[in-house]
Amino acid sequence: MNPMRITVCLTDLRPESWIEGLRAALPEADVEVWSPGAAPADHAVVWAPPQRFLDEQPHLRGLFNIGAGVDALLRLKLPPQTRVVRLDDAGMSVQMAEYVCHALIRHFREFDGYEAEAREGRWSYRKPRERQDFPVGIMGLGVLGERVARAVAQFEFPVNGWSRSPKAIDGVRSFAGEGGLDAFLAASRVLVCLLPLTPDTRGILRRETLGRLHGGRPGGYLINVARGAHLVDDDLIALLDSGQLAGAMLDVFEVEPLPAGHPFWRHPKITVTPHASARTLRDESIAQIAGKIRAMERGEPVAGVVDAQRGY
Repeated sequence: MNPMRITVCLTDLRPESWIEGLRAALPEADVEVWSPGAAPADHAVVWAPPQRFLDEQPHLRGLFNIGAGVDALLRLKLPPQTRVVRLDDAGMSVQMAEYVCHALIRHFREFDGYEAEAREGRWSYRKPRERQDFPVGIMGLGVLGERVARAVAQFEFPVNGWSRSPKAIDGVRSFAGEGGLDAFLAASRVLVCLLPLTPDTRGILRRETLGRLHGGRPGGYLINVARGAHLVDDDLIALLDSGQLAGAMLDVFEVEPLPAGHPFWRHPKITVTPHASARTLRDESIAQIAGKIRAMERGEPVAGVVDAQRGY
């Protein structure tokens, strides 16, 4: 009986450490980096694979993506029997919670204003704000969204959550479905996007939705750590320039790296970070992928299998 074959295809990333780690975690398997024309595999570990890679995998059972989002994979033509599997966490949720709490507190405590005044040599005082006046809305309550919601609640902000179906999370007021979106937006002043990118969520952060934050009153704030395609860039800039929104912290963009001439770079109310909110931790990811491959080989269910119809 031939050993199980695992191939690694990481576009624009160095595969050596992944190969070494997977060989150590799965000594019973043949683990190799993919090259065009190589023997087909039973399972694959990928990041942004080309369509040719998938065309050469007629028997692929498991396709393991090393990032949290799988929208790019689902746009490819996959072998019919292949199951796409997401990482459950692999160290990303705590990083995401750190990032969002930093962005939230930086805005709430007006540290951005203090930083600007310090650069001018000005010593200033700002009146403390009330947390109850800054309810935080988390769009998307999956593994990452739930961890972020719980972390934000620890700082005693009111927390709202919006998801496809109702979720029960201690300290979080739940809204669900299209029917609950307006009430969710009206109840939230700071909006955190952690949605998967699907046809239904593309462009969801637009003038109509962002303008409903805070009951339509000025002062809303956006934190986008999901996908750049959730946001309509021109609508955000218009809302910031009109004063309807107070600011935004953005980690993801329609085109990455963000082009040098993009207005987000120079807008005074926007803070840009280079898709750094949550990076994959290799060792944790390898251990998780190895466990899931063994479970699949035993015919056991595994967490994180993507529903292609839903897109996550």
